Amino acid sequence: MRPTYRTIRLPALLLSAVAFAACGQGSSDGTASAAAQPRGEWDPTTVVLLPEEPPPRGASQFSTDFSRHVVPYREVFSGGVPKDGIPPLYSPGFASVDEADEWLEPTQPVLVVEVGDEAKAYPLQVLTRHEIANDVVGGVPLAVTYCPLCNTGIAFERTVDGEVVTFGVSGNLRNSNLIMWDSGTETWWQQATGQGIAGFYAGFQLTFYPVNLVAWSDFRASHPGGSVLTGPQGRRPGGYGINPYRFYDSAPEPFLYTGPETSRELYTMARVLTIDAGEEAVAYPYQVLEESRVANDDVAGNPVVVMWQPGANSVLDASIIADARDVGSAVAFSRRVDGRVLTFEWSGDSFRDKETGSTWNLLGEASSGSLQGSKLSPEIAINHLWFSWYAFRPETRIYRG
Repeated sequence: MRPTYRTIRLPALLLSAVAFAACGQGSSDGTASAAAQPRGEWDPTTVVLLPEEPPPRGASQFSTDFSRHVVPYREVFSGGVPKDGIPPLYSPGFASVDEADEWLEPTQPVLVVEVGDEAKAYPLQVLTRHEIANDVVGGVPLAVTYCPLCNTGIAFERTVDGEVVTFGVSGNLRNSNLIMWDSGTETWWQQATGQGIAGFYAGFQLTFYPVNLVAWSDFRASHPGGSVLTGPQGRRPGGYGINPYRFYDSAPEPFLYTGPETSRELYTMARVLTIDAGEEAVAYPYQVLEESRVANDDVAGNPVVVMWQPGANSVLDASIIADARDVGSAVAFSRRVDGRVLTFEWSGDSFRDKETGSTWNLLGEASSGSLQGSKLSPEIAINHLWFSWYAFRPETRIYRG
């Protein structure tokens, strides 16, 4: 069904985030280290650069080599805020699941990151206000990021060329997508692709880490001993349930988008879960997944399963996130378990594999059957709004069921 479009005041979107920071709720609780001379083994001379051109407006806030860039600067636009005007979390605070349950509704969406035995949830109601949380999970330094204008929740390793860095919000956008900067060289990084686009590390690729976007109730049930992002360290999680991007995902067009024309194979603001395997890229529309619940597929020769279930709010809809419409959750895993390929189906109340009859939850855990206790290996799968995915990966296959 075609979405109903509603009028929104787009210029107010980012300004409301700045006001939130100014009142002290979201102010930066730490500062990144000053630009330093890069060290490591990476050879920047191997990158093919574009011809030198004047850097975009606002570049004077950064100390990096803007003669090095792999995207045209004409594609970079200010989002209306200065460097770290949307305050990233350099020292994030966390609560227990029981504590977080006092302020998170079951249907509110969270990004879930698991490293070894440690699992953490990053509520989108917090990340819409900060966009980046510099953290360590299971001993791995990670940046957990969310771009509200593209609905992209992505985790990256923070080790760049052998050094651990922190990431900040540049205030700039490309294809409406967040451009980050790092504390080591102040290189600009494209959040959607993880690529350095301007500065010393132009052309360098960050390492993605698996992340799932699910409802709070799913994380709470699977990880009762997990940790939950609350915002800046030492502050109570107040004021985060209000959506500064009211009705954004039902607008006819994205905010500040000047990229390539979007293919009309899907609605511009349609939600898709995406897998990029290099030689093949696939977009799984939520609208298709809602009908089948399960997609058994092969991407670049690798068997994958995409699961969808209702019960997660949009953070880009109603003013009160807990009152927003249900858009559901989609996740992706490898279908290989103990050397064999499984085929999944929706049984009416749970996910089940045909080969053993074992049942599985949305976080890839077998809850009954001969495979009880097994866990599926997560794929690097990223949520996008269709225009965002198409802008960065136009040569994509759309899963039709």
